[in-house]
Amino acid sequence: MKNLITLKNSLMKKTALAALVTTLVSPAFAGWSVSGTQILDPKGNNFIYRGINHAHAWYPDRTTQALKDIAATGANSVRVVLANGTQWTRTSGSVVADIISQCKANKLVCVLEVHDSTGYGESAAATNISNAANYWASSDIKAAIAGQEDYVIVNIANEPYGNNTSASTYTNETIAAIKTIRNAGITHQIMVDAPAWGQDWQYIMRDNAASIFAADPLKNVVFSVHMYEVYNNAARIQEYFSTFRAKGYALIVGEFGTENNGNNVDEASIMQYAQDLGVGYIGWSWSGNGGCCVSLDITNNWNAGSLSTWGNFLINSANGIKATSRLATHFGAVQSSSSSSRSSVVPGSSSIPSSAAPGSSSIRSSSSSSVNNTGSNCNWYGTRYPICVSTPSGWGWENQQSCVGRTSCAALPAPWGIEGGTTSSATPSSTRSSSSIAVSSSSSSSINNNTGGLSCTYVVSNSWGSGFTGAIRVTNSGTGAKSGWTATWQYSGSNRITSSWNTTLTGSNPYNATGLGWNNTIGAGQTVEFGFQGNTNGGSVETPTVTCR
Repeated sequence: MKNLITLKNSLMKKTALAALVTTLVSPAFAGWSVSGTQILDPKGNNFIYRGINHAHAWYPDRTTQALKDIAATGANSVRVVLANGTQWTRTSGSVVADIISQCKANKLVCVLEVHDSTGYGESAAATNISNAANYWASSDIKAAIAGQEDYVIVNIANEPYGNNTSASTYTNETIAAIKTIRNAGITHQIMVDAPAWGQDWQYIMRDNAASIFAADPLKNVVFSVHMYEVYNNAARIQEYFSTFRAKGYALIVGEFGTENNGNNVDEASIMQYAQDLGVGYIGWSWSGNGGCCVSLDITNNWNAGSLSTWGNFLINSANGIKATSRLATHFGAVQSSSSSSRSSVVPGSSSIPSSAAPGSSSIRSSSSSSVNNTGSNCNWYGTRYPICVSTPSGWGWENQQSCVGRTSCAALPAPWGIEGGTTSSATPSSTRSSSSIAVSSSSSSSINNNTGGLSCTYVVSNSWGSGFTGAIRVTNSGTGAKSGWTATWQYSGSNRITSSWNTTLTGSNPYNATGLGWNNTIGAGQTVEFGFQGNTNGGSVETPTVTCR
C-alpha cells in the first residue's frame, strides 16, 4: 500500500509538472496575431484582407443570404455592423453567436464592429468608445465570442471620433477601451479605427500607433483607416500606406468606396497600392446605403447577380477581390509563395492602376532617370530606410525595423532611390514611372522659382464642377538642407481651400502652408508635397502663383 501511495504521489507530481510546463510554453492567446506589419492567421501564415462590409444592425433579415453571397464573390472576410443599443437596437449575444456560426460556415474571417460610436464629438447621437468597450465585456457578448478566437476579430468601435478630436483624447480613450476588453479576459485580436470619421487626415492614429499597440498586454492590435474623399489621388494614398507601414504596425483599409457625399475617391489607386504593399481592404458595403450614398452599394437591391459599377470594380477588376483574395489557411487554404496575393508591380512605382476607374488619378511615366543599385540605404520620397537583405522587392521587416527591397527602391524616380552606391544607366520607361500626378487636359500647373534655393509647383490633380483637389510641391535645389519652409499663395477669383493634409495651413486667402515635424526639413535636391481640397464657389479652377521661402 505504501508503495502504491508513493507511486500515486509521484505520478500526481509529474502530472502537475507537465501541466505547468504546458502552461508556460503555450501561447498567451489563441487565434490571430501580428508580426510587424503582417497579420498572421491561426496557423501563423500571412493573411491579407479582401473583404466586404455588411450592415447587419440595419438589415438583420438580410444577413444570412448576404454572407453566402459575399463568400461567393471570393471574399475572404466580412466586416459586420453591430449595435450596442445607444443608437440602434442592441445586437444580442445569441445573434452574435449566430453571425459567427454563419461566417465560419462560409469560410469568412468575421470582423465585428460596434457602429453606435460613429463620429463621436461631432454626431450628437454617437456614444463614446468606452460604451463600445463595455458592450464587448458584457456577459452575453463575451460568452458569444469566447472560444472563437480563431474566427472573430474585435473591431472595438466604428469611426469612433469625428473631426478635430485631440490626439491625446483619441489615444488615451482608445487605450482605455483596449484595457477594458483585456481586463474582461477577452484575448481576441483587436482592431481599432482611426479618428476623423475613420480617415485619419491629421495622422493622429498613425502617429500614436506605437502607444496604442504598447498598451495592449497581448501586443495584438491591427489598425484600420477608412479611405474616402481625403484619399482622392494616388500620391496621397501611397504616402499614407508607406509612412504608416514604415512605423512597423499592421494596417488595413477597413472601409472605402468609389465616392462619398458626391466627392471622388481614388478607389483604383487604393486597390493598386494595397496590392503592391500587401495591405488588406474591406469594401463598403454590400447593399442598403440610402440617400447620399446609394453609389456605395456593391449590389443593386441586394441582388448578387446585379453588381453596381462600384461592386463590379471591387470584385472583378485586376486588383479586385476575385483576382487577389486568398482564404485564411485554417479554413483549408494552401499556403504558397503566391498566397500573399501581391501583384508584379513593385511598391512605390506609382504605376497606373491596371483597371483605372473613371475619375481616378493616374500617373505619368518617366522615360529615364539615374538610379544607384549598389548602396545600402533607400531614399523613399525624402525618408531613408535600409535596403532589405532578404526581401528583394516590396517592403520588409528586418532587424526590428522596416526596410525596402532593392528592386523597389531602384524603381523610384530621381532624386529618390538607392543611396551610397554607383550610378547605373537609365532605366527603360516600361519599368519606371514618376510620382507626379497626371492632371486632365482641363487642369493645369504653375512653377514658380523663388529665392533661398526653393521652388514651388502648384498642381491641380482633380476637378469637378464645384470643387477641386491640388498639391504644392516644394523642391530644395540648393546644396544644403532647408528647414522651416513656407509656401504662400492667393486666389484672384472665388476658389477657396476647405481642407488640407501633410501641412499646417493658416490664413483664408492668402494662405500660408508650413511643414509638419516629419516634412519640415528638405534635403538638398529633395521635394516635399502637401495636398488640399477646395471649392470653386461658382468660378473656374485657378492655378495661382506660389511663393516659397
